[in-house]
Amino acid sequence: MKVLLVNGSPHKEGCTYTALTEVEKSLNNEGIETEVFWIGNKPIGGCIACLSCKKNKRCAFEDSVNEFVEKMKDADGFIFGSPVHYAGASGNMTSFMDRVFYSAASSGYSDYFKYKPAATVISARRAGTTATYDQLNKYFGICQMPIISSRYWNMVHGSNPDDVRKDEEGMQIMRILGKNMAYYLKCIDAGKEKGLMPPKQEDTVFTNFIR
Repeated sequence: MKVLLVNGSPHKEGCTYTALTEVEKSLNNEGIETEVFWIGNKPIGGCIACLSCKKNKRCAFEDSVNEFVEKMKDADGFIFGSPVHYAGASGNMTSFMDRVFYSAASSGYSDYFKYKPAATVISARRAGTTATYDQLNKYFGICQMPIISSRYWNMVHGSNPDDVRKDEEGMQIMRILGKNMAYYLKCIDAGKEKGLMPPKQEDTVFTNFIR
């Protein structure tokens, strides 16, 4: 089993990374393979709804989005981390998430997300964490992904990695998150061994509100 941890910060080894690696340690201690994927610090443009992904099975813009989509196929769970920028996820992370989830749905890759557990990790100096937490969890809710929680909302506080490591409660939240993610992955695996299959999917219904 493998969990892909996404670092949505422009800083490769900053506060968000520090929180993610604390989760990673717990996962590894539970026998779960991990990989940290950094989206990078080059500008990531937003989705333009060109539907190229539906035709070509990949996003029209060649950047970290397509690289991630290839990696996600082998993952059993996901943790998406972001710093707080103006009480929301970073601009690059927002564009990344929009395009990853849109292209996955349009290209038929959404099955690589469906029923796989996901979680968010939020890093901030002070505030905006819960708004960002809500923002990122919405991506999972539209893809039938179980959302994994900890003993508190998944957040850490600090202006630098050393500050984050001093946030003892935040670090504990990260460790518990890793243990909870491992628990759900093992439950899913045990269910498969017993022949428990996901529910049969209904045909999608789209309802417009304009009559």
